[in-house]
Amino acid sequence: MEKHFLYVSSPDGAQEEGHSGTGILVFDIEAGHKFVRRIEVPMFKEGIRGFTANAKKHCAYYSTTNAGLGCIDLDTERILWEQHLPLGCDRTCITPDGTKLYVPTGWWYAGQDGGFMVVDPQNGHVVKRLQVGKMAHNAVASLDGQFAYLGTETTLTMFRTGDDSIVRQIQPVGESGVFPFTVDSRNRFAFVCLGLHVGFDVVDLQTGAVPHRVFAGSGPIAHRTHGAALTPDETELWISDQDGKRLFVFDATQMPPKPKGEIPLSMVGHGWISFSLDGRFAWTHTPDVIDAHTKHVVATLADEHGKPVASSKFIEVIFDGGKVTRVGCEFGVGRAVQ
Repeated sequence: MEKHFLYVSSPDGAQEEGHSGTGILVFDIEAGHKFVRRIEVPMFKEGIRGFTANAKKHCAYYSTTNAGLGCIDLDTERILWEQHLPLGCDRTCITPDGTKLYVPTGWWYAGQDGGFMVVDPQNGHVVKRLQVGKMAHNAVASLDGQFAYLGTETTLTMFRTGDDSIVRQIQPVGESGVFPFTVDSRNRFAFVCLGLHVGFDVVDLQTGAVPHRVFAGSGPIAHRTHGAALTPDETELWISDQDGKRLFVFDATQMPPKPKGEIPLSMVGHGWISFSLDGRFAWTHTPDVIDAHTKHVVATLADEHGKPVASSKFIEVIFDGGKVTRVGCEFGVGRAVQ
């Protein structure tokens, strides 16, 4: 029988709100997101920067503010390896087959030799460096295993995972600074958050063009956007206005996506959005659990002491017979072709 859990990492290295000790807090999704247990991970005290998982390896991989990188076995909850890398590590991604872990050098690293470190997920050893530019921050691996995407300053780079070659670089995109983004399941479009306003750029991944810039609200909102997610069926795109304590929802069945409404949030924070694999729930950088259909808050994440918990680094983990069978992604990537 399948069991669905939300794994939330704490403390988030990018926001003060919602911290709850050190480690992974596990919530039972089917039991109203009830707190189940805490998995202590001492390295988390450095502040979590990225949290990703792989079903084939039955492992989760974490990166920290102090350039820490580690791996935990989700079946046994044993830490398999940890190390510190010389430049740093930001939000990582891993290919679906579990063979390559792509580690950005970090938004704080201003060297032009910044980019990806390709890491062996078995032991954490750096296999090679892929240099593309400064402020390498967010990374997404496509669900078909063909591509890895990296955001550096106002550039989105698309790599072919087979040989780590650059397919294309799209610039300028995202308006200013580094940015979260999401991609659809067919590698047709990326939706890139704006750095000076609430909104997003639409990137055509087949051509490298940026045909649309979409602003949220009735007029330009002078907050950065930090969080973009497609519903698994790719019918909606949600973006975060963390300063405004709200989410904006867009109809993604048309191009460019059209506004559908907004959802209030309980607090400010780093900004983030992702969805459960079945599309029922949306999770954010707040303790709010949102019903993705009704757009209403249906639960509040709270720790073993009843204190609300928040983080922008979380993943869904599904078990069957005590073994990991499926995992979500901290980025809200489209899943329509799965």
